[in-house]
Amino acid sequence: MTTPPPARPPYPPQGPAAGHDPFAAPHGVTPLYGDGFDGDAMPLLYERLRAEHGPVAPVLLAPGLGAWLVLGHRELLRLTRDEVDFSHDPRRWRLLREGRVPADSPILPMVGWRPALLFVDGREHRRMRAPVAAALAAVDGHELRRDVQSDAEDLIAAFSGRGEADLVRDYARKLPMRVITRLLGLDADTGRELVTAIAGLARGDADSARASARADEIMLALVREKRRAPGGDVTSALLAHPAALDDTETVATLVTMFVASNQTTLNWIATTLRIILCDPAFRSSLTGGRLSVDDALDLVLWRFPPTQNFPARYATRDLRLGRQDVREGDMLVLGLAAANADPAVLPADGGPVVGNRSHLAFSAGPHSCPAQDPARLITRAAVDTLRHRLPDLELAVPESELSWIKSPWSKGLAALPVRFSAPRPPGAETAPPASVPSAPFSPQPPVPRPDAPQAGAAL
Repeated sequence: MTTPPPARPPYPPQGPAAGHDPFAAPHGVTPLYGDGFDGDAMPLLYERLRAEHGPVAPVLLAPGLGAWLVLGHRELLRLTRDEVDFSHDPRRWRLLREGRVPADSPILPMVGWRPALLFVDGREHRRMRAPVAAALAAVDGHELRRDVQSDAEDLIAAFSGRGEADLVRDYARKLPMRVITRLLGLDADTGRELVTAIAGLARGDADSARASARADEIMLALVREKRRAPGGDVTSALLAHPAALDDTETVATLVTMFVASNQTTLNWIATTLRIILCDPAFRSSLTGGRLSVDDALDLVLWRFPPTQNFPARYATRDLRLGRQDVREGDMLVLGLAAANADPAVLPADGGPVVGNRSHLAFSAGPHSCPAQDPARLITRAAVDTLRHRLPDLELAVPESELSWIKSPWSKGLAALPVRFSAPRPPGAETAPPASVPSAPFSPQPPVPRPDAPQAGAAL
């Protein structure tokens, strides 16, 4: 932000009294799991937590496993930039040190320590990040764009004759997988198996541990193959870097990269397509040129970041954050979506400014996502190609019937059913479809229906 945020409202003092565990009373702490928790409920939940607790709220990630969810933009920036008070190393987690985390806990595959850049601080983080940054910087953007467009055309051709499709199953899930597995140097069949394993790892359920182990097996086989016969792929570039990552570090780094890039890009594509289909003003502004594709992608990142909550940081000492008493070893979860909706950093109308990229969708500080540019390129090409090939896409079910994947980490669509007429031939030079006149798109979320819960910045 170029200007300091306005003063916060005077929340009443929070924080546990001496000797009180703020996560010990299950009926007083909000769970981020279970049948009642899904992507559609997240925005309302964040605003309720903000109203009740201020910018930092106690939550449960699994039964008996409490953490602080950081909802405030200012507090989240401190959390991501300060590696003295907040470590990335989950071995500092007090509940884990005290043996209170079951070995089969569904969240362990996401928060358990790995010898990867996500779980280290300072000099060791810089050592492990350097080969990742170098490998990604070596990717040819023009070649990548051509590959994405070609893959997108192939996928569209496979379902366009039906006049209907599920854009999650048939497009958004397959396209990043094709592109990213090829960048890593995996063949298509192994890439599909890896995507299945990574999806299981990220769900946070009883099968996550097995899925995590399978992802490691696939990546270890890839690393051994690329040591034997290197190629022009990201994995080979990692192995050739002077940082000299060993096999264990490279496997952990590749799994971390794939978790961060594939699911994030999938959600970014699917969410952008959903907004285009469901918000006539957004669609009209995009089609009429009042909103560029990059502007549209940034507004999606503000309002519906692909990763809602990201694990984790661990307090290195007892401290005060957001009017809460955080104890040494407490876990803090990055509430990326909630921080983006923090009234303290948004204009008076509650909507982000077009062209403003100070959102936290990719985190911030030294651990901000190093793959932002490739992810944007893939998403932009995916959205553009589909819009031009199938200009009359429309949602095949009422928006209220869309289903979401239940995860404490992300708001992902389970399906996006659409229908359409005959596709435009590839390369055809035709004018964009005429759009129904509409008011220019405003980034402010619409006013809720009278029968909808009134709880802040929900779409």
